[in-house]
Amino acid sequence: MRRLLLVICVLSMGSLARAQTAPSLGTAATFAVLGSSKVTCTAPGVISGDVGVSNGPFVNSTGCLVVGTVHTGDPAAINAQTALNTAYTNALTANSNCSLPLLAAAPGASFTLQPGVYCAAAGLTFTNITLTLDALGNANAVWVFEIPAGLTGTGFQVVMANGGQPCNVFWLVGADSTLTASTFQGNILAGGPTGSFTSTDGTLIGRVLANGAVTLTRPNLHGTCALVAQGGGSCPADDDDKHHHRDKDKDRDHDKDKDKDKDNNKDDNKDHN
Repeated sequence: MRRLLLVICVLSMGSLARAQTAPSLGTAATFAVLGSSKVTCTAPGVISGDVGVSNGPFVNSTGCLVVGTVHTGDPAAINAQTALNTAYTNALTANSNCSLPLLAAAPGASFTLQPGVYCAAAGLTFTNITLTLDALGNANAVWVFEIPAGLTGTGFQVVMANGGQPCNVFWLVGADSTLTASTFQGNILAGGPTGSFTSTDGTLIGRVLANGAVTLTRPNLHGTCALVAQGGGSCPADDDDKHHHRDKDKDRDHDKDKDKDKDNNKDDNKDHN
């Protein structure tokens, strides 16, 4: 197995968890899948969210299910591609200070990383490895992984723990990304010149934004982060709705109590008569 070389880019994981902010994706944030030259989806498979191709076709000859809008060569896709390249460059610049020693070489079958910025010295390969991202109870915790070359995963499982959100995980990949039979969470920003993305028989929760082609074979891709960016979901609104319903329930219960009191008064009057 290729050595896994990660660099921690801050002196304190705790202070970084408080200071680190998610890279801004601009108009690319509303896409679950974005590619430049081509996006291919092979059934059986499903993509939940919008698909964009800035300079090529969307190939879906086998009936892959897209629960969203497909943009090919339109202003939305073109502007999103520009936004991706800007976001990728800005994120690398903002997280360029990598000063601590390397972590242990190849981890075991499972390892855990707290929020922070991690920089690889070369391409990374994960084979039958479970990576747990522990938010330490902070739902706004952010992880940024800078990988200058390619990312390869086979049987690679990414697990969120203690309030971690996949929308706050960013993989900045400088070359091709290939995932096979993996359960992957986070935002892939394949912003390098040859930044293509290929997935076979896997589940992806987040976004796939590539500067090259995107090839999805029998995918199960949940673009929930893009849907939230479009305004399709909001936890505060949901909480407000819950409180609103609770208030209505309290009002109904109060009305029921009033009716019971009226009935009791009627019965008392009958007994008195």
